Amino acid sequence: MDKSSLAGADITLERMRTFVRVAERGNLSAVARELRVGQSTVTRHLHELESAIGLPLLSRTTRSVTLTEEGRRYYQHCTQILRLVDQASDDMRDARGAPAGLVRVSCTAALGVLHVSRLIFAFQDQYPDIQIDLSLTDERIDLVEAGVDVAIRLGALTDSNMKRRALGFSQRVLVAAPAWLATQGELQTPADLIGLEGIRMINIASSDTLSLRGPDGATHSVPSTGRLRVDHGLASRAAMAAGRGLSPTHLWLVDDLLASGVVVRVLPDYTLPPMPLNLLIVPERAAIVRVRLLVDYLAREMARLPGIMPTPALAA
Repeated sequence: MDKSSLAGADITLERMRTFVRVAERGNLSAVARELRVGQSTVTRHLHELESAIGLPLLSRTTRSVTLTEEGRRYYQHCTQILRLVDQASDDMRDARGAPAGLVRVSCTAALGVLHVSRLIFAFQDQYPDIQIDLSLTDERIDLVEAGVDVAIRLGALTDSNMKRRALGFSQRVLVAAPAWLATQGELQTPADLIGLEGIRMINIASSDTLSLRGPDGATHSVPSTGRLRVDHGLASRAAMAAGRGLSPTHLWLVDDLLASGVVVRVLPDYTLPPMPLNLLIVPERAAIVRVRLLVDYLAREMARLPGIMPTPALAA
């Protein structure tokens, strides 16, 4: 084999990074867009890496790309190597006082649009050399598989292998548009809500029941019914403002609508259970300076969002 063919089959960090992203995303064109290269470049990197390894790492069809058994093992090694490389590079940048590099963040969609995006803007103003990939989704993604460093999660946690940074609890309120409420008669107790039109979230467990705690501490469970069910917080927000019914919602989602009178609280003497808000961090990424800076920043700033309380008791 001549020297040129040997050079073409080298194992390089660039080829390794391309392989890792293809393994995580399962789509060549998506990775090409992410890396801002042509799809032919992604394909060439994969072929060259497989040639250097001497084994097929990926199984390709017209619709998908999946890892072979060898590819799964090699992926684990690659992610460890690349994290060490990133951390070493980050340490050197930190020694120069200039944190830089990429942090991938996942956040629930409505929270990301209304609040987290502007926090990211301010963070990048402080650290202009840090790149942020902000992915907005309400799906509970696998952080490692998706190549995400930090996830902002509402609700109970299942990612037991991730590092957790508790942000507090998100206060929830029951709201509706004043014009709609005016047609419903006087509402004084949870029993008065039975049969009323509600806006329900498809992707939230137990959205068919409202659990309200009264001034005396007693809990009242009320069936939640309605013709409209949505799977996105911003759609729920629009429906509330449009007078489509009442809805339990996070205060940070409607604080401006409450302030302007577009919606008002229903049964304000009764409270809804707050929802835990956490940051999840991939353990191997937690020590990287740019990741740590962002985590500390988000923990500080998100605690100041409307309705974020340090304990459930304070949200009552």
